[in-house]
Amino acid sequence: MELVGEGFRLEPLGPAHHARDHAAWSGSIAHIRATPGFTGRHWPPLEGMTAEQNLADLVRHAEDFAARRGFTYSVLEGPAGGAAAEAAAADAEVIGCLYVHPAKDRPERVQVRSWVRADRAHLDAPLYEAVTRWLRGTWPFDADRVDYAPR
Repeated sequence: MELVGEGFRLEPLGPAHHARDHAAWSGSIAHIRATPGFTGRHWPPLEGMTAEQNLADLVRHAEDFAARRGFTYSVLEGPAGGAAAEAAAADAEVIGCLYVHPAKDRPERVQVRSWVRADRAHLDAPLYEAVTRWLRGTWPFDADRVDYAPR
């Protein structure tokens, strides 16, 4: 399932995003922790993570995606499609992340969280709106089962 918005696109998160992902969130820890859905949570850790810890985290997200236990997407800058976009995909800046997972305490509910880098804060609401439409129109569950903090 693909989502392309104005100024961003989603791609399943995995080890190929490692350096770009680590730079994106580690440079915006305070901003992410203040984002709806992340307030009061322990991620991202205030002290950050080593590159090795981040890579292990991305491997786990990719394994969960492949096993259909959870779906984590890298939010990349720019549109998708076309030969130029395919050539630039490996270099696209990571500007955020989207998590679509069963709620831990209520597995019948879907927990959705997203963040964008502090320098892309203007994309937070458009990402939220695009993801909300995408979940309602494309995903195989009822919208009333989705917990996604409004912007």
